[in-house]
Formats: sequence, structure tokens, C-alpha cells
Amino acid sequence: MLNSTITIKMKQRINKLDSQDYDNITCWQVVESFNKAQVEWVRRQLHGVNLTKEGDEQSTRRKDDLQKLLIKEPLSAVKKDIYYEGNIPGDYLQWKRVDIYATKDCCDKRRMTVYLGEEGNLNQLLRDKSKQPNFEWAETFATLINDTVHLYTNGEFDISEAFLTYYRQPRKIEVTGCSDPYTGITSTTEVECEFKDDIIELIIDEAVSILAGDIESGNQFSRTQESAERSN
Repeated sequence: MLNSTITIKMKQRINKLDSQDYDNITCWQVVESFNKAQVEWVRRQLHGVNLTKEGDEQSTRRKDDLQKLLIKEPLSAVKKDIYYEGNIPGDYLQWKRVDIYATKDCCDKRRMTVYLGEEGNLNQLLRDKSKQPNFEWAETFATLINDTVHLYTNGEFDISEAFLTYYRQPRKIEVTGCSDPYTGITSTTEVECEFKDDIIELIIDEAVSILAGDIESGNQFSRTQESAERSN
């Protein structure tokens, strides 16, 4: 869907286009509210805070709607005593899984099953025989801390390859010639929304709800918020 179409649809739902009411809504307000709505919609679908209470991959629709944001990237991991450390990408939104291949002098390279653990329970995880890193059983755990992934080996093996699968941030739309008052930068290119048109319609309702709340338009706020949820 073109950004010009998104803008028209948003103004239509704020108030009738024919009346020209609220026509002083600027392009940056449309862009800001739409980009904010994208993030809110995605986070709600991932967590399951929606009308059907479905989180990511809990139904065919969720798998289909969110697959655009699910990517797998190599993770450059550096050895740090009993764990390897890798930086989380800048567009990271939510964890999915990590795959690692471990090596040991006595054995061939093998793929490990990695569980996401809690940094607060690190000492218990390292002591627990059923949860601590184990090359023989091809199992270990990882934690998240300070925008890094810690892949624990307990000194039992080395990691030769690592891959992080995660949900990334949705791509922000940009309108050519539109100036962002927060940064003072004027967009020189047109960046369109990457989602399917049916999802964009939901995000438009979400964005209109944000704008309606900003201008204290209660009717539009209630109607568009309800519409966005009912269609999920």
C-alpha cells in the first residue's frame, strides 16, 4: 500500500475528508503515529495480548502475519572463560532461538540444543546436573544481558558456529520531503510499509487511535481501537 493511500485513509478516519476538519495534521504526525502503531501491533501479537490471546506461532494466522519479521543471522561469538558472548543486532525485537555447533577434542562437531535461561538463576543452572552445559547430551543454555547473548559451555567444549533467530523491528515508513521535528532530518526517499495490505489496514486503525487520543477525539479513538482489535 502506498504511503499516500495510508495518509488518505488515516485522515478519513480521523474525520471526514470533505469537512477538512483536522486537516492541519502534518505528514510527520502521520508517519510517527503509523510507525508507533506498527510496533504496538507487533508486540501485542508476539505476546498474545490480543482479542484471541494468541502469541507468536500459536496459529496459522500468527505464523503468516509475523513471518516477515522472523530472521536468522550468524552470531559472532567470542570466548569469555566459561561462556561465549555475541552482540544482539540493532534491529532486535524479541528472542526466538539460537543454534550453535560445538566441538571437542575427542569428538566431531555436533549441533547443540540451547535453552534460554535467566541471568538471575545463572549459578543454579551451572550447578544443576540436568541443566548445566553438557557436550555428551548436546544441551546447554544461554542468557541475555546488556544487549549480548551469553552461550555457556562451562569450559567443556568450544563453539565453532552460532546463529541467532529473532523477531526484528518492523521497518519504519518514510515520506519524501517530510521533516522529522525530533531529528530535524528531511526524508529524501519514500519507504513504504512492508506488511500485507490487510495488516496495514489494522495498523491504520491503530495509528488513527493514537492520533485521536492526541487530539482528544473520543469517538474516533474508541471506534478505531475497537476495529483494530476485532479484526485480529
